Amino acid sequence: MTEKLHPIVEKAGREFADGKLERREFLRLAVLLGVAAPAAYGMAGLAAPAMAQGMPKKGGIVRIGMRVQDISNPHTYSWIESANSGRQVLDYLTVTGIDNVTRPSLVQKWEATPDLKTWTLHLRRDVTWRKGRKFTADDAIWNLKRVLDDKTGSSVVGLFKGFILTEFDDGQKDAKGNPRKSVRLWDANAVQKVDDFTVKLNGQSANLSIPESLFHYPLLILSPEDGGKFGVGSDGTGAFELVEHEVGKRSVFTARKDGYWGGGPYIDRFEIIDLGDDAAAQVSALVSKQVDMIYQGAISTLPTIEKLTHIQVNSVDTGYTAVARTHPIKPFDDKRVRQALRYATDNEAVLKGALRGLGKPGEHHHVAPVHPEYADIGYLKRDVAKAKALLAEAGYPNGVDVTIDARPQPDWELLAVQIMVEQWKEAGIRTKINVMPSAQYWENWTKVPFGFTTWAHRPLGTMILGLAYRTGAAWNEANWSNAEFDKLLTEAEGYLDVEKRRAVMAKLERIMLDEGPVVVPVWRAVFNFSDKKIKGYKIHPSIYIDAKDVWIDA
Repeated sequence: MTEKLHPIVEKAGREFADGKLERREFLRLAVLLGVAAPAAYGMAGLAAPAMAQGMPKKGGIVRIGMRVQDISNPHTYSWIESANSGRQVLDYLTVTGIDNVTRPSLVQKWEATPDLKTWTLHLRRDVTWRKGRKFTADDAIWNLKRVLDDKTGSSVVGLFKGFILTEFDDGQKDAKGNPRKSVRLWDANAVQKVDDFTVKLNGQSANLSIPESLFHYPLLILSPEDGGKFGVGSDGTGAFELVEHEVGKRSVFTARKDGYWGGGPYIDRFEIIDLGDDAAAQVSALVSKQVDMIYQGAISTLPTIEKLTHIQVNSVDTGYTAVARTHPIKPFDDKRVRQALRYATDNEAVLKGALRGLGKPGEHHHVAPVHPEYADIGYLKRDVAKAKALLAEAGYPNGVDVTIDARPQPDWELLAVQIMVEQWKEAGIRTKINVMPSAQYWENWTKVPFGFTTWAHRPLGTMILGLAYRTGAAWNEANWSNAEFDKLLTEAEGYLDVEKRRAVMAKLERIMLDEGPVVVPVWRAVFNFSDKKIKGYKIHPSIYIDAKDVWIDA
């Protein structure tokens, strides 16, 4: 994609040839810095992944069983189900594929300066909005500035805070009466229009993951003419038009009549049917052919599904997890109590009991072995005596009584909580489970004092840490703040050299084990179910659903 290789790609090529860099990491890095994906696969000695299964056929309807949520404000989405609705109509600037490699989308190519502080985005010139207007740099800039505006409340801020945003005292007070910090673009030219199809992001520090961050699922590209809102009839550059949407019931999308710039769609109509949280009802809908796919499979129904000859189980290992997360209030305001939670947890037992062993044990620092910069700092084994001692040191010799909020589906989450509660009891952490309807939990997930929250896969460990634990980030559900952690995270984001990044990541992981607000019990293999007539589909590590790629072989 560029005539001259970025110097870091040249260096990575030498390290790959010398056996110092893994093939997959070289591939990801080369594409990230402007090498076209087919060329990068060739340089790495790999065959590009195949998606289509035979020649696609046109026509038909695909129905998927998935929650139908409020989708009115895409830039503030907190759940992938919402984004799976929005992405049928709206596009992203970039796309991270099932192989963890980020490719162009509305951005046709990009370039980074050697210091990784400036990223130039060259937009496609052949994209039109469904209502006929041409997609231009003004549209991209409007969306970028909106998601980076603190008033919008987008989680995108957590990914760009160290790069392009700076903190300032906005004159307000937080809930505790302390001065509140807001963020704004660090420079008036931080998001710069070069011409009608070129945008520059001029950062104050290096950042390795800009193309990947542009695919963070709330960063859907909206038409400025819709004012940030989305619904039936909204404009989009995507493959479908939303023609019906009723929260908790159904969404209906029809293929664009004027054609789609990105190829496809092959089907005429895509429907999302809300089947609720009952896993058995979801299977019944699949068996009776009320739906053709189930967005996310349940452990309890997997044995039944595996016996159905017309159903395909789609599975992939990921950085998907759920975390038992605390707010900094008693008794969890003392880090020793948080440490006790971790020491009282038997992750191997949780993995086996809740997920039938499908995945890997967690390590309590929210960086997974699938992440390229993952550092093996040693496994924290269960130690009940240590947990009891920590509670006593914190002033709780007789243990503590707490309540954890959880949701009933997917079923493995409640199973995991039930297993951990029994384990914690042995250490003196007596925990009541408050099972909330999923919709209620989604509305309050950042507010509950102690909760169990799903976190989706991200291609980089730095991305998940920026979203979930950076001070002031919209998705920092623990309200956790550590200045040294923030500083190290910004440093790690600036290293494309994976060994340098891993060295910093080791420090971040140790801070998480010492002070962090979470128990991370498992890394799960995600799976879902589809009728074998559905072709062109492979499960994404984040369970993103792109209906434009699928077709029906009846």
